[in-house]
Amino acid sequence: MKQEHTAVPKLFIGIDIHKRSWKIHCSTDISGGKTFSMPPEPEILLNHVEKYYPDFDVSTAYEAGCCGYSAHRCFESYGWRSLVVNPADVHRKGKEKHTKTDRIDAQLIARELKDGRLDGIHVPDMEREQLRSLFRRRNDLVKDYRRIKSLIKSQLLYFGIAVPAEFDNSHWSHNFRNWLDALAFEYSPARATLDSRMRQFRFVDQDLRDVSTQLRRFCKTYYRKDYKLLRSIPGIGGIVACGILCELGDLRRFRSLKHLSGYVGLAPGIHQSGDNLRTTGITRRAHRLIRSYFIEASWQAVRTDPVMQAYYRKHSGRNVKSIIVKVARKLLSRTLAVIKTEVPYTIGVIE
Repeated sequence: MKQEHTAVPKLFIGIDIHKRSWKIHCSTDISGGKTFSMPPEPEILLNHVEKYYPDFDVSTAYEAGCCGYSAHRCFESYGWRSLVVNPADVHRKGKEKHTKTDRIDAQLIARELKDGRLDGIHVPDMEREQLRSLFRRRNDLVKDYRRIKSLIKSQLLYFGIAVPAEFDNSHWSHNFRNWLDALAFEYSPARATLDSRMRQFRFVDQDLRDVSTQLRRFCKTYYRKDYKLLRSIPGIGGIVACGILCELGDLRRFRSLKHLSGYVGLAPGIHQSGDNLRTTGITRRAHRLIRSYFIEASWQAVRTDPVMQAYYRKHSGRNVKSIIVKVARKLLSRTLAVIKTEVPYTIGVIE
C-alpha cells in the first residue's frame, strides 16, 4: 500500500539579528532543531532552508531593533511567513529572565513562534518608513536646537552678562541674534566660543526649517486628504499632523479607540488583586514620541476649542498632569473619528 504525506512539514526559524552576524535557531513541528551563526544576509538563510528543509512551510520571527525591516521584506519575498516582534512580547520563564545570550534569544523566539504565542508589530510600507526617518530627523534637530540655545545662555550666565528684558524669552529674534554677535568680552577666547556656538545655532536653525518644510510639503502632496482632516482639529498643527501620518500610518487600521490609545500609550494601567482594584496611571508601554506630541497638542486645544476648555474646567482641582492626559485621550478620540468618518472637525460641536 502506497503511503502519502497528508500534512505539510513546518519549519520555525527564530533569529537574533545583529549588525555583523545572525544567530539562527531552526525548529520543525516534530523536532527541536539546531542553532548556528551566519553572516547577516537573507540569501544565505534561503540557501540553507532550500538545502536542508525543502518543501517545508517556513515561518520566521525576529525582534524589532536597529536593523529595521529589510530582512522581513526579504523573507516575505521568499514566500515565508515573517513576523517582527516587540522584544517585550517574547515570553521568558524562570531562569531565562536572568540568562541572556544570542543563542538563548534565538531559541526563545523559535519556541514562542512554534507555540503560536507571538504577534507581530505593524510594519509600515517603504514610503511611510522613509518618511518616518525624516520626521525623526526633525525631532533630533529640535533637541540640538534646544541644547545649543541652552549652552549660549549658560555662557552668558557664567560670565555675568544679563540678557535685556525684551530678549529674555524663548523666541530668538534677529535683533537678539545681532545683540549676541555684537557682545564684547574682555578677552578674545570667550568671544570665539560664543561665535562658534552662534555658527552652530544658525546651522541647526536653518536645517530645522528646511527639514520641517520638506516634511510638510511631502505630507501635503502624498497624504493631502488625511493631512487636511487632521489640520481641521484644534491643537493639531502641521508638524503634529505630519507626526501622526509618519508614526501611526493610516489610522483606519486601528479597530477602536482602545486599540489606538493602547498603541500610543494613553490607556490607563490597572492592577487588581482580589477585591483590590487600582489604577497605575497611563501605561508604561507607549509610543513615547507621539504621546508627547499629543500631550503638547492638548494644551493648544484647551486654549482654542471651547469644548476642550469646558472639559478641562470640568476636571479642574485635580492634578494638572492627570487632567491634560484626559484631554489628550479625548483629542486622540477626535483624531480617530475624523479620519474614519472623513469629515473635517467643526469647532464648538459637542461630542
